[in-house]
Amino acid sequence: MTSARSVLIVGESLAGTTAARELRALGHTGPVTIIGAETHGAYSRPPLSKAVLKDPAADDTVGQDLGGLDIRTIRSAATAADTDRRTVTTADGRAFGYDALIIATGAAARRLAAPGQRGELVLRTLDDARRLRARLETARSAVVVGAGFLGMEVASACAARDIPVTVLDVDRPLERILGSYLSAAVTERAAAHGIRFLRTTGFAALAGDPVHGVTLPDGTELPADLVVTCAGETPCTDWLAGTGLVDRLGVGIDPACATTVPDVFAAGDVTYLRADSTGPERRAPFWSNAVAQGKVAAASALGLSPAGPVQDDYFWTEVAGLTLKVVGPLPPVGAPTTVDGSVTDGRALLTWHHPGDRATVVAYGLRKPVAALRARAASVPAQ
Repeated sequence: MTSARSVLIVGESLAGTTAARELRALGHTGPVTIIGAETHGAYSRPPLSKAVLKDPAADDTVGQDLGGLDIRTIRSAATAADTDRRTVTTADGRAFGYDALIIATGAAARRLAAPGQRGELVLRTLDDARRLRARLETARSAVVVGAGFLGMEVASACAARDIPVTVLDVDRPLERILGSYLSAAVTERAAAHGIRFLRTTGFAALAGDPVHGVTLPDGTELPADLVVTCAGETPCTDWLAGTGLVDRLGVGIDPACATTVPDVFAAGDVTYLRADSTGPERRAPFWSNAVAQGKVAAASALGLSPAGPVQDDYFWTEVAGLTLKVVGPLPPVGAPTTVDGSVTDGRALLTWHHPGDRATVVAYGLRKPVAALRARAASVPAQ
């Protein structure tokens, strides 16, 4: 396919770079421009907590190369969009037109610090990872606020350096994502590796300026050399003010990654899937969905039918030296239908059957290819 249609991608994120590659893979020969504010260019974020925190050599492995694709890159943050005139303005005062726009500006780390309060650490960018890695060299104690994927990975990095670490959350570790069964197993393993978990009755506050600990809801202060906030993310949408594209959840999309404005599409952590007959509004800021949506948005921007779904039920994490790969709907409820292996020994293949023809399959400490997990999930008989 050839086309003179110009596509403007705002956001040098995984979703944005995936969309750029997919445009060329689909045969688009027209102009493609990416507007990105990242100093280091495009890079993959999952390795930040899994590899970069452990090894400075990993810094040079996270980049994403768009060479050879004839993609124009603008290194200046988008500051405004005019969907009537079909232009996006950048911080350096330039305006870029488009026939189709793909919003892929991702999200920023949610922060708990009060205005002006110094010393809070987060992990969202390569610079964040480098800063945290340097602090890990001298820290004697740590507190991590948030027991999701990122929080548990940061806590694991602390434990690997023999830094006493406490993880705070109102829910048990990973329970909102992986359900009660896996949460209990992960919590037990984390505890065996020196990761303490403290369940709070409400939101904790950062103590001190610079931050030197956390104040619990009952007023108790938990001191620490290192305090890392892993409390979710905030979609980067300020530049879309006045467009009508944004609400409290971010930029709403449909299964074609289309927004409510013609020829404007969105992908990745900046988005949420609008409610329809199959489910409610939901955010799913995961690596797998950024890739899936980048591909869908590219096809839709060219007027083509997407080849795949807007969401990909694949997730993975590493906690206390244990790898978990998950394929299927989350969270799985209750105990697994089948267990092959031993969860206690850290090597098991778990399956949850769901109504209809869907299943959740988890490789718990097993190096299983994702394709094998997908095949197993697809082979589960209808319930």
